[in-house]
Amino acid sequence: MIVDIVKLYHLMPTRAVEWHMELGSTMDRAAELAAKEALHGTIVGAESQTDGEGRLGRKWLSRSGEGLYLTYILRKELPPHDSPALTICLGLAVAEALARHSNLRFDLRWPNDVLVNDRKVCGILVKYDKGAFLAGIGINIKQTEFPTDLATPATSLALEGAPDFATEQFLVSLSELIDSYLDILAEEGKDKVLDLFTFASSFARGRAVEVDFGEYSERGVTDGLNEDGYLWLRLPSGERKLVVAGGVRPIPE
Repeated sequence: MIVDIVKLYHLMPTRAVEWHMELGSTMDRAAELAAKEALHGTIVGAESQTDGEGRLGRKWLSRSGEGLYLTYILRKELPPHDSPALTICLGLAVAEALARHSNLRFDLRWPNDVLVNDRKVCGILVKYDKGAFLAGIGINIKQTEFPTDLATPATSLALEGAPDFATEQFLVSLSELIDSYLDILAEEGKDKVLDLFTFASSFARGRAVEVDFGEYSERGVTDGLNEDGYLWLRLPSGERKLVVAGGVRPIPE
């Protein structure tokens, strides 16, 4: 999306923002800035990425004028193993920001996807590097078609009929909400954040899913989150299996 960087600077005068016409990856550039002690809340964005990174080593399509591609540098005093809960905070923030600026209802799929009508509209990737969390966020806005071989069916705000909105104002809302949810995590603890996710997500409990673990997959019903933010899967045998990493897909009814 074309971002009016001057307008963005006026709307967020205290936040460091670096915006590019094209980058290999906003995540890689954010890592460079984090190594140079970039401040909490710094945003690295790009109109397009040539090497956008998704979860589990997948590529994120990042064509110019079609989406928002950005990475936040986050310096909250959280141990690296709290990244699952931090990822959940980001999903909550993105879904709420999108709801504020559109006429759509959003769902959250563990651990890092924002959905509309069971189709992916946003992906989130969190890494811990050089003392900072790097939060990559990709939002599909104006795409009208997607490759047919995607692991998860994708959509865009345009395909779902959402009206255009001011990208700069959306970024203000998103930044404020990210800070708000991270404050909840830091001050009220993981339990509060996990409760909020469970309330907002149809995937947290009672959803028939198939989990792709790479070399094999398992079918079952989601059965809540554990204390660290990982997903419980109840197998047909009644056994509960903890999903630490893997692609979660709904089973068509």
